[in-house]
Amino acid sequence: MASPKKTRRAGGAHDRRGAARPPARRDGRSGEIASRIAGELEAIVAGSGLYLEEVRVGRSGRGMVVRVIVDLPSGPGGVGSDSLTEVSRAISARLDDVDLVEGSYTLEVSTPGAERPLTEPRHFSRAEGRLVALTLADGSGLDGRLQNLDGDTVSVRANGRLHTVRIAEISSGRMRVDMGKAESKAVEEGED
Repeated sequence: MASPKKTRRAGGAHDRRGAARPPARRDGRSGEIASRIAGELEAIVAGSGLYLEEVRVGRSGRGMVVRVIVDLPSGPGGVGSDSLTEVSRAISARLDDVDLVEGSYTLEVSTPGAERPLTEPRHFSRAEGRLVALTLADGSGLDGRLQNLDGDTVSVRANGRLHTVRIAEISSGRMRVDMGKAESKAVEEGED
């Protein structure tokens, strides 16, 4: 029996036990293929009302893995499972048509996740109202609730105050999982 050309998984990359797998490594050829795939998928993903965040191609075990990360274009909220399923099917069909990956491969379509990195203004816009952990260029940290993005600055409520920080002054940032009202209050009021 021939092995399937691809398998499709909605959601993150996990093994059979549910443990997260490390991201695939990319070489020059894989990066070139990822760029070509991204070019083929941008319009399809946008047509589904989503934003193509990233395409990664790499080896996993004996086969290739194509990882496609999609997100909402802007504002708060999340990608629903129906939207993720719909765009996964459209992506799979397009990849079958263009045949950019030689041999068998696994297609994984997912969102950036609950603790996604914040690396560009659009990410901060998506994090409005969410808990974030920021590391500033001076080495200090700021954990709190992102209130808003205004041009090149973000406002974060932490330690009982509203802090305004230029995005250029943030060396790294990440959304945090909100474990409920008690944690939110502790972080915002500085009890964390």
